[in-house]
Formats: sequence, C-alpha cells, structure tokens
Amino acid sequence: MPITSDITIDVSKFRPENVTEPTKKAAALLESITTGGPRWWEVGIEKYRGMRELGQTPLPKPVYLPEAIDGTVPSRDANREIPIRIYKPDNGQPSKGIFLHFHGGGFVLATHKHSDSMLREYANKCQLTAISVGYRLAPEHPYPAAVHDAIDATEFLADHAAQVYGGPLRFLGGESAGACLAMLSAQQLMRSRPSHTLSGLVLPYGFFDLGLGLPTVAHSTKPLMINLAILERFNGAYVPNMSAAERRSPRVSPLYEDLQALVAGIPAGSLPPALFLCGTEDPLLDDTILMSSKWSIAGGEAIVKIYPGATHGFTAFPGLPVADEANAVTLDFMREKLGESA
Repeated sequence: MPITSDITIDVSKFRPENVTEPTKKAAALLESITTGGPRWWEVGIEKYRGMRELGQTPLPKPVYLPEAIDGTVPSRDANREIPIRIYKPDNGQPSKGIFLHFHGGGFVLATHKHSDSMLREYANKCQLTAISVGYRLAPEHPYPAAVHDAIDATEFLADHAAQVYGGPLRFLGGESAGACLAMLSAQQLMRSRPSHTLSGLVLPYGFFDLGLGLPTVAHSTKPLMINLAILERFNGAYVPNMSAAERRSPRVSPLYEDLQALVAGIPAGSLPPALFLCGTEDPLLDDTILMSSKWSIAGGEAIVKIYPGATHGFTAFPGLPVADEANAVTLDFMREKLGESA
C-alpha cells in the first residue's frame, strides 16, 4: 500500500490552466489600476480617502443604502463611543442573531459605511442583523486603537446583543485587516467570555501575520492591490514603532496565538467553525494556509476555499464569477451554521 500524506491539498487550485479568462482579465486590470492609480502615501491620506468616495481608487465607488442605520456602541475610553452601521432583515421577521463585521483597508483605508450591499445580502439571505464597526484608523490612530475598538464592540454585543438587537452575537468576520481584527476579537472573547459560543468566523484573505516574513508576502512584487512594498506602507502607519518581532506578538498578529492553551480555557472545549477564503495570486495566501491549519490542529473546524488566479480583495467585485462563487460559499456557510439547509 502506498504511503499517504496526513495533510492533503487540492493542488489543482494552483495550476495556471485552471484560472478562468474572467479571473485573468480582472487580475490584469487590477495590476494596471494599482500601478497607474493614486497611492495614499503619495497624495496624502485625507485626499486619498476623498478619492475613494469618488471611485478614483482601485476599489469600486462605495454604495450607500438608505435602509442602513447608523448607531454606536460603548468604548472603553471615557466620553467616546464607537460608530456602527446596522442592517436588519428587510422582511421584518425576528433576527437569528448578529453578524459583526470589520472592514478591510490595511487599518488605514475604508470605513464601516462601505459595506452596505454586503451587509444587506447577509441580513436578508441569512436572517441576521449585520453590523459593521467603525474602528479608528491609522495613521491618526495607530495600534492598538483599532484592536481596542474591535474588542469593545465584540464584548458589548456578546453581553447585550439579545436585548438590544433581538438576537445573540453569532458571527465575526472581515476582509484582510478586518479578518485580523475579527480573529483577534474572537480570541479575546474566548479569554474574557469563554462560555459565549460563536456560530462561526468568516475570514476572506486575512492579514494574520504583520511580521511580513511569510514567503508569499516576502516574495510578492506584482502590484495586485497589495504586495510587500504596499504592506510595508500600511504597517508603517499602523505599527510604526514596532520591530518585526514585536509585530509577531499574538495580540498584534493572531497567527501566533497559542490556540491549544486558549481551547483549554473554553467550557465547550472547541474553537468556533471558521471559513477561510483566499486567491492563489494573493500575497496573504500563506497567512490563510497557516492560520487555518493551526485552527484545525487546535480542534476547530476550518473550511478553506482557494480560488485559482484570484487576487487580494477579489470578493469586492460582484459580477466576477470567482467573486460570486466565494460570496455564495459565505452565505452557505452561515446558513449551515445557523442550522439551515443551503
């Protein structure tokens, strides 16, 4: 009998011949836009944020929906609250719980108001109350401001979501830097409220190691939304005075958390299910592979979906087949964890 591996990977996901033409064209367009477009560290952060509102950056112009509700949750800081954006199911039926979202943007760009269309889809197709957190951004507010805001929102909703919003905190999720905040918040929730059970985590192309030493990051040169040089710019704004070793602290980079020790303190004895999504052209691919592997080794269910040829941020482009596929998987995952058939 031939020897078989204890760890298996669907290598077909990494073969160039399995990249579809629409995905290739999207990557080429994104590379062109990233190369020729404005850079926030050159034009200035305030000007760039204004350009983002006008759709003059690589990402699509934000769409604001009138159904979204603006609100706040308490902060640990006196006389300050954290803004949130709320989307309830349109059918008026009771919510099954909260999906708490942290937007991406390298801890520097975007806002909690840039995810209305996604929040509406989650709310309506999963019967959830979807909430996005307006955490403070660098460089005005470097680490740990964003982490504190993310944790404060998570812990408040863990304690009060049922009373305030009609259902418990069920899911944490976010893209890129937002996935980092979601993972850090989930880990802190396990420490501070070990009896709270999450239904799942949704983590597209997460930035889990701010040390920037993993091979797919270290070797990335193509400007496909991000590469090593661009990530270094984000780090320079968010963790400006930290050494590489300090950036690998588990309170900064969740990849380095001792998950086995964390699980030992949880009455349920297991981590929540987690959905990881990433494209093969994303510099953060190793972040996803290693974080999901550690999650699985520690006893958590880790569902990993790899998309041939997809770049960083690909789910933000609805209509692109690979993005629509990933977004459908996300909805199926949440419905499954809520006990529904997909």
